[in-house]
Amino acid sequence: MKGRAGLAKIGSQIFTAEGPAAVERIARLVPGIFLDLKFCDIPNTVAGAVSAAARLPKVRMLTLHTTGGLEMMRAAKSALKGMKNPPKLLGVTILTSLDEAELSRIGLGGTIQERVTALALLAKEAGMDGIVASAHEVEAVRRAVGPKMVIVVPGVRPGAAGGSGSGKDRADDQARVATPGNAIRWGADYLVIGRPIAAAADPARAADAILLEMKAARFERRTAAHSRGAARP
Repeated sequence: MKGRAGLAKIGSQIFTAEGPAAVERIARLVPGIFLDLKFCDIPNTVAGAVSAAARLPKVRMLTLHTTGGLEMMRAAKSALKGMKNPPKLLGVTILTSLDEAELSRIGLGGTIQERVTALALLAKEAGMDGIVASAHEVEAVRRAVGPKMVIVVPGVRPGAAGGSGSGKDRADDQARVATPGNAIRWGADYLVIGRPIAAAADPARAADAILLEMKAARFERRTAAHSRGAARP
């Protein structure tokens, strides 16, 4: 898989089992680490966790839950002050495993798009470098937060819903999925892709097919943006 991925994602499962040693070992093999621990606690605790995580080798991106609130996110940002080349802080909005019925069940009103957009704006206010959201909210989020914030999209599945980029994949806990091509077309900066590669009979071949799809979608996106710019008076 060397040369095929920009960052290796380390989540809570491997970090709980192996701790910082997992980051240290994997960092020797990859260009950078996306440490996806989704911190959510009182501001002081999250600040301490972010400070410690940011000092692990090659950590380029860190996640925390936007539902922890404005002061928690600001504390996390402050914890990185004075650090040379700090990792990007990403605010997780609504998990891709949740649909609108589940959102209502846990007491969050409004549609998923409304909630994701509101949380993205809160993340921007707090000074986060980017947000994490499903591909289905990317266009609305981009309009809300502008061009500078990074948007990371999980729940990416080649051939999702017959290629339309919508629908559910309950077999692996995802309620809001999209194809790699659609996620890029709609405005994603980074895609999180795990099981479609790891579970493939030929992981390298699966990764190459995804990269080709992403490359084609990026070309379409650039071409469309250029056309819109040329059409302006």
